[in-house]
Amino acid sequence: MPQPHVLRPLVLAIVVVAVAGTAGCHWFKQDSPYQQSAESRPLEVPPDLDLPNTQGAMQVPGDAPQSVTRSSLGPSVAAAATGFTVAGERDEVFARVGDALTAQAGVVIASKAQLLGTYDVSYEGANFLVRVTKVDAGVYVSAVDPRGMSASAEAPVKLIAALKAALGG
Repeated sequence: MPQPHVLRPLVLAIVVVAVAGTAGCHWFKQDSPYQQSAESRPLEVPPDLDLPNTQGAMQVPGDAPQSVTRSSLGPSVAAAATGFTVAGERDEVFARVGDALTAQAGVVIASKAQLLGTYDVSYEGANFLVRVTKVDAGVYVSAVDPRGMSASAEAPVKLIAALKAALGG
């Protein structure tokens, strides 16, 4: 019987030749699937569909009149009446707003959330939020109704005017 150290490489060589002969036989075939009849060959992508159309992608407009956007109009009258900007940091202004609300007669603070920057207040029968948010120019103090819209009723406008006078906004 042959030695096991000679038999192993021989068996390994036979297995490699068998695998290469059966699995790699398509490597030696010369026929292309694109040379078959039109019904059975693979689909081809037309040349004009292999890249997106970039014909008018980067056209710079001429001196045509520009449309007016909302950002160029400035704040509306209702937004201006229900908010103002104060210089300072948000947390410091939040505390000052709380002191001013407590000092204001008729204001009941239902709750406050410093992380959100809001006071839930009731004033002259109206319930709304006093919101303190950081903006580029400082801190914006505004009145917001329960829907998240700018509160434009008489009581919120009156309270925001009193806060503006107290904080010097």
